[in-house]
Amino acid sequence: MLWKEVKSWAKNYGYDALREKSQIQDNPNPYDYYWSKQDNPEVTGVAFSVSTLAADIFNHMTNNQWLDHQQQYQKDLELKDEIF
Repeated sequence: MLWKEVKSWAKNYGYDALREKSQIQDNPNPYDYYWSKQDNPEVTGVAFSVSTLAADIFNHMTNNQWLDHQQQYQKDLELKDEIF
């Protein structure tokens, strides 16, 4: 996923997203990504990758409706990686 695409997508759905150079030593990515809801600035989050940023915003939009499915998918991927 590209940062510009996710930022634009978020804006279309009423969210602001920004990125800053990471100061966290353990972060494997060069940026930290912050998001907030435009009509409710108290709703915010931070992610350490573009894909996690998109997932966090999507989960907020859908009230975490698909979170169980996403977690199961991650477990299945890890299991598949262990087998191969």
